Amino acid sequence: MGTDGATTKTYSKGILSSDNKEEREKIVALLTKAYWMEIETVINYLTTSTNVDGIRAQEIRESLAEDVQEELGHAQQFAERIKELYGIVPGSEDFSPEQHFLQPPEHQTDLVHVIRGVIEAETGAIEHYTRIIEETDGVDHVTQDMVIAILKDEQGHRRLFEGFLREYEADGKA
Repeated sequence: MGTDGATTKTYSKGILSSDNKEEREKIVALLTKAYWMEIETVINYLTTSTNVDGIRAQEIRESLAEDVQEELGHAQQFAERIKELYGIVPGSEDFSPEQHFLQPPEHQTDLVHVIRGVIEAETGAIEHYTRIIEETDGVDHVTQDMVIAILKDEQGHRRLFEGFLREYEADGKA
């Protein structure tokens, strides 16, 4: 018993066991990177969905505005899983932006820049989440299942924006 009268449970199997501390810390590091990727995507999609202009911008604006909520939900899932794995969800002072490709374009009507930036962001997420799935295979089924579901969302986002890009290419605008 602890000093407060509570007992501490020691898990003998699974990712929560003391024997798997090193593996758990590795997974937490991967989840933390995923958390920051989602937070940065929320910032950039919110910015972009507000800034884009032009007749053809409405569908992109609406899609990104919807994605903001979904990406925020992903960040929340990653944060919860980090905590469940005995990690600490980082604060804003630990944030280092990486999505330079999603910064606002010089001209707010440059929708091709936005579309390509979204495709690059989604591709990065897909690659990182695939790595998490591989790293958790046979080790942490809960995290693996969660990330598989999130991966499906990211693949759908990328596919949608690939369609937008094909339309602009067909019109000779990309």
